[in-house]
Amino acid sequence: MSVQRKYEREFVRTFFTSPTAVQGEDDSAKMIRSAAGLRGIQAPDVWVPDNEDATAPSMRDEGARNIIDVVAEHGADFPGEIHPRVVWHRDDAEKRLAGFEYMREIADPENGAVDHIDGFVIPEVGDIDDWKKADECFQMIEAEHGLEEGSLSMSVIVESGEAEIALNRVRDEMGKPSNTLERMFLLVDGEVDYTKDMRAMTPTGELPEWPELRHNTSKGASAAGLIAVDGPFDNIRDVEGYKERMEANRAKGMTGIWSLTPKQVEVANKAPLPPKDGTWLLEVGGGEVELVSEGGREVYDGDGVSLSESGGSYVLAIDGDEHELTEDELREELLDRTSYVPSMDDIVESMEEFEAAKEAGKGAIAMTQSATLSIDGVEIDLSKDRMWDEATYQAAQTPITLFQDVYEHRPDQHDALAEIYGSDVVERATQVGN
Repeated sequence: MSVQRKYEREFVRTFFTSPTAVQGEDDSAKMIRSAAGLRGIQAPDVWVPDNEDATAPSMRDEGARNIIDVVAEHGADFPGEIHPRVVWHRDDAEKRLAGFEYMREIADPENGAVDHIDGFVIPEVGDIDDWKKADECFQMIEAEHGLEEGSLSMSVIVESGEAEIALNRVRDEMGKPSNTLERMFLLVDGEVDYTKDMRAMTPTGELPEWPELRHNTSKGASAAGLIAVDGPFDNIRDVEGYKERMEANRAKGMTGIWSLTPKQVEVANKAPLPPKDGTWLLEVGGGEVELVSEGGREVYDGDGVSLSESGGSYVLAIDGDEHELTEDELREELLDRTSYVPSMDDIVESMEEFEAAKEAGKGAIAMTQSATLSIDGVEIDLSKDRMWDEATYQAAQTPITLFQDVYEHRPDQHDALAEIYGSDVVERATQVGN
């Protein structure tokens, strides 16, 4: 069954939440007022004025009014999408009613905000019947306010075992006459409440990694044509840990991640994009070491590998073993231990070359990667051939499709992208594959 999607974005990199009302401040809306002014690389793809966990229960009525005031005033100029989070709970009818009333108030056209509201985020959902309850609330709000059916998208936060199981049923339920679940947009992991619901414990009290949850959310999103987003990374100072988490997520097909600060937004906006410069990696000690480009050579500068040459014979010491090798044997050993991370320009150039070959009637071509490695001053030339066919081309296209999606929906980031890659590469990247 084919489901008609209600949104245009193919990718979401950043899901940024901010409290809707802060107690003890002259302006309780200061946090969302500040967030509404974010632009460029610091502005998220999806901004979530958070009238649930980030806002004290006693402040949520004021928080809903703040959403209306700030979005009505600044929403037209905000470069990303706006999806407020309201209260909800699978086991609590009072919270579901409160969530309905908040959405109803915020979406009232007379309040001036709904024209800039793209949808709402529903937390603490349960099984698929609970998702349908939330969807029916959207239907009633749209009907009452004369809004087009499905115009408000619905995103959910997966925070329970029930919700995780429901991920396997979304695809079958979407598009049935009895619901409008085609309005679904994001599937967002909420690992904190999920840990509580699962009654999970670790010796240190830290959250488990939950790679299975992230995989299942990504799988559910892929099956239903939705977008998967990882939960918050609480250690906001651990930039490298945040990047590593995102890299692991992307290997699961999950591009987006929750961002708690504008700095995290900036990091998460950049991380999924192809790198500006290509990088050679050398496998050492079970990990990969980035080589340094110097004067046309790729230089290893570390203590884990040593290489010497005498009379055409080489001695390579690596991972605690010493090998005496001929030049060809050394080259094969290093070829097995090296890999290349292509730059944006590399990917675009390879795609352009394959497109030209396909136009000329060729179904597959060989792409060559070459480099001169330098270890302890000893140099060796490496060359790798990789066959490109249509499947390889399609796989390589994913990061370019992401870039094109960003370029189309975030014109406020055009200058930053040109500064990173150069105008020529940006221009070619927007055209290749079309």
